Amino acid sequence: MAGSPIRHSLSPRLHNAAFASWGLDWASVAFEVPAGQGRALVEAVATLGLPGLSVTMPLKEEVAHACDRLSPVAERLQAVNCLVHRDGQVVGENTDGDGLLRALAAEHGFHPRGRRCLVLGAGGAARAVIEALGRAGAEEVLVVARRPDAAARAASLAGPAGRPGRAEEAAGADLVVQATPLGMAGGGQERAFPLDPELLGPGHLAVDLVYHPLRTPWLAAVAARGAATANGLGMLVHQAALALEHWTGRPAPLDALWAGLRRPGSDDRGTPSASSPGTGEPVA
Repeated sequence: MAGSPIRHSLSPRLHNAAFASWGLDWASVAFEVPAGQGRALVEAVATLGLPGLSVTMPLKEEVAHACDRLSPVAERLQAVNCLVHRDGQVVGENTDGDGLLRALAAEHGFHPRGRRCLVLGAGGAARAVIEALGRAGAEEVLVVARRPDAAARAASLAGPAGRPGRAEEAAGADLVVQATPLGMAGGGQERAFPLDPELLGPGHLAVDLVYHPLRTPWLAAVAARGAATANGLGMLVHQAALALEHWTGRPAPLDALWAGLRRPGSDDRGTPSASSPGTGEPVA
């Protein structure tokens, strides 16, 4: 995996667990790569003959401009979280949005087609989710952000279904995705609510892409009102599964990935700690 900072990443556990379950003599290692080195990173994948590499902040956008070609999703987002060395080319993929949709289908039986969805935020994770919801046939994708121009640009990724929205419209949504850093442990705003919990209740599915802590104060508050809830671990696991499938052509071993999150280095509840040191992504 490449990015900066990188030691907090949980992805190494996931990839190495998959490689072990397959009996592959591959290893997952971390590369601390600062901003401005995206093109050099892509060139290194080609030069070293690596089968693939995961990419995180602050490199997602600059790597997209350095790839030989982009998948349709990465092209729309102009952001890459997965490099694939295929047929002599380095191809940029983005598995974030589809990772969330896979997680919601697997864990909650939720499918976006014909549903009303609201996304809080307009950053990179939010944009990936917005694009995936629109592509999956959501009836409406509302985007709530601090800046109206950012909300409008992000909403356009959902096509005709997307539009800027107001927080109050969450009451009429089937799915609400919290895609801002609010509530993240150590962020100094752990108690801040990105959306009034009183707007949600039974019949709503509320997702917070934060997974450290596993249940943010906001998720706890909306759960207390009867809404179904999910944290960001499902998205993490399923976006990694999609990357593994790109690199190997094999269905990802999801049981092994989940088990990899609970190896030594987890917190005292047996769940992963995002502050635990990580290693990285596959170098075969």
